[in-house]
Amino acid sequence: MVAEDNLVNQKIANYILSKQGAIVKNAMDGNEAIACLLNDRFDVVLMDLDGLEATKYIRGEMNSNVPIIALTADMFANETGEYAGAGINAYISKPFDPCTLCDLILNLIKEHNYHGR
Repeated sequence: MVAEDNLVNQKIANYILSKQGAIVKNAMDGNEAIACLLNDRFDVVLMDLDGLEATKYIRGEMNSNVPIIALTADMFANETGEYAGAGINAYISKPFDPCTLCDLILNLIKEHNYHGR
């Protein structure tokens, strides 16, 4: 799932993932991402940085261990602790390299042995 409120960024992520054979679902905000996770299974969530509260909810209330990758245009070293504390597994800065994104996704899925459960 791509949880991103910027349609251009959403389309870029969709294109990259679709070219790798992924089936992509989009959410425009954290609430929509939560609703999607309640109804469907996903291998990974790409979460725009505005999704910190949604990530906390996904980890806490939903008790989900779906890998979550933060998509950020503004990555500062002092923020990474906050992201990890919210339950984000990894982050990637926008604009991102398609190969780097795909490698990150594959590594997280393998590392967490997570397949949409």
